[in-house]
Amino acid sequence: MAGASKNSKTLDLTEIRKRINHIDERLQALISERATIAQQVGVAKGDLGSAVDYYRPDREAEVLRSVLERNKGPMRDEEMLRLFREIMSACLAQQEPLKIGFLGPEGTFTEIAVFKHFGHSVRALPFHTIDEVFQEVECGAADFGVVPIENSTEGSVNNTLDMFLTSPLKIAGEIELKIEQHLMGKMAGLDNIQRICAHEQSLAQCRGWLREYLPHVELIGMSSNAAGARRARDEDGTAAIGPEVAADVYEVEILVNNIEDRPDNATRFLVVGRKLLAASGEDKTTVLVSAENTLGSAGVLHDLLQPFAEHSINMTRIESRPSRRKNWDYVFFIDIEGHAEESHVSKALAKLEKNSSLFRVLGAYPKAIG
Repeated sequence: MAGASKNSKTLDLTEIRKRINHIDERLQALISERATIAQQVGVAKGDLGSAVDYYRPDREAEVLRSVLERNKGPMRDEEMLRLFREIMSACLAQQEPLKIGFLGPEGTFTEIAVFKHFGHSVRALPFHTIDEVFQEVECGAADFGVVPIENSTEGSVNNTLDMFLTSPLKIAGEIELKIEQHLMGKMAGLDNIQRICAHEQSLAQCRGWLREYLPHVELIGMSSNAAGARRARDEDGTAAIGPEVAADVYEVEILVNNIEDRPDNATRFLVVGRKLLAASGEDKTTVLVSAENTLGSAGVLHDLLQPFAEHSINMTRIESRPSRRKNWDYVFFIDIEGHAEESHVSKALAKLEKNSSLFRVLGAYPKAIG
């Protein structure tokens, strides 16, 4: 009897494997069919010239939201989203891979954000500064750019905000990335660490842990966590902080996982491109606005924001920066819910523009998904 039971289990396992093989064949056939139809979309649109002409972030957002609605498990939402992003990325790349500029070098959180949003079938182009990312997208060397805009712990990235004062680029998307900071190096233990090299933001996000466990170690700010990981690879006594991918790229070991002070630590990134997008159904709009005198007039900010209250529009973020027009004059970056072309949003923005000395819609784009 025991032998019969064992044989039955073997038959069951063999049958399960046959079913998996059959499902794999169907999946592959369906993916190939999808890729073929994607090619037909390109033919229907005519010879537009490059991948960016076929890419529709608004349409992609609609597809991904449908994926979330259909998902009943057992796979988690984030896993299902990742699979579909990669399928869409590969199908689009049949024409030509999108070129995505990002704040490099390789092994940074911004690179992770690129692949989370666009999938891996793109050409990721690392640049040294946020200014370079904007310049390369403006001149067409990159189709889109990805830059950090704010961290949940340390606040706004002012370099990115300031670029919008002069750049014609539009916001084409947002990415929210959970930030997990790891201590890495080539030494055998923490006692051998003399210095830690990392981006100032990462050092700040881990200051509590560093104060408790490595209070006497020298902290050195770097242009990126990847630059710190390179030093950790090349210098005795040097450790770094950064994402797991940095340890892989620069061949150092992770000494301690997750040393960030807050477990909900996250960074928001913006996708910048050359065109305003159509509505996707769940969008945000970002505007740049200023009044004639942002310092001396009482209630100037209240007056600027009044149209949002009148039209029941939720404001999700406001940030002020020097206008660069004159001393003590400021502009405001405002995120609101809804697309600029929706009726109630359009009416509010028209009134806001009327009351402003400076007004620009920086982008209307799908809310971050996953």
